Amino acid sequence: MESTASEIVTHEFPPYFRVYKGGRIERFKKFTPVPVTIEPKTGVEIKDVSISPKIKARIFKPKMDGPDQKLPLVVHYHGGAFCVGSPFDATTLVFLSSLASEAKVIALSVDYRLAPENKLPIAFDDSWSALQWISTHSKGDGPNPWLNDYVDFNRIFLMGESAGATIAHQVAVRAGSIGLDGFRIHGLILAHPYFADHEPDKLILFLYPESCGTEADPRLNPKSDPDLVKMVCSKVFVCVADKDWFKSRGVTYCGTLKCIWKGDVEFVETEGTHCFHVFNPTSEEAGLLRQRLGSFINQA
Repeated sequence: MESTASEIVTHEFPPYFRVYKGGRIERFKKFTPVPVTIEPKTGVEIKDVSISPKIKARIFKPKMDGPDQKLPLVVHYHGGAFCVGSPFDATTLVFLSSLASEAKVIALSVDYRLAPENKLPIAFDDSWSALQWISTHSKGDGPNPWLNDYVDFNRIFLMGESAGATIAHQVAVRAGSIGLDGFRIHGLILAHPYFADHEPDKLILFLYPESCGTEADPRLNPKSDPDLVKMVCSKVFVCVADKDWFKSRGVTYCGTLKCIWKGDVEFVETEGTHCFHVFNPTSEEAGLLRQRLGSFINQA
């Protein structure tokens, strides 16, 4: 008996998804949204917001010392190879609520649209639109009260892991090229960045048909980007893990920055596998990394 079109697999990219001839996409791992208003272990308050009809975000606010306290804002872009992940799942909840509590920061995680349903560069464009929306709060009259009342807009940090690190870097470069009024991106935090290499990446080629899928694409590899010198922040923190298959790409990125860019670069290598601090946020290693992130963010 012949298979129907709906049963024929045309593409398969484990551990992420497979695509059937009829167009149906089956993800191998489902991220279940966790509805919550307070994270019980940290006391961090959580609010979900709509940035636009197609872009949402989750905000994490730690316990405040008073109504006039202003905190750094960490704008987070989740990992997941541009095709899985969410600000609303359990792993992001634990990681960002812990970071917000320990480092005393407001964290906002962007729910950019995922590929392959939304081909790249949509994830980059959504992430930039989210930063533009955040910037409308810099004078205290934006649509979200938490951002208006509690954020120090001279201390904005962009952060991402894996593909989210690639996005965070690109948003920082775009901010330097285009500019945002009343808004200062002070630092960039990249954990285990997922930059393209010299060999074409079959997954990226499928998710991003306009791209060559290699390091020659400036959106996928900073050393090919003529606008890298315009990256707006003054300091960058790059973390790699000793057992991560992308380790060399993070090391190369640091070397590229030191050759081309004029800001400060802090590099740290830890024990662990790819994105261990997100997948196992209660581990000792994850706690130590969050301490390093908190120190980087709160340096004078």
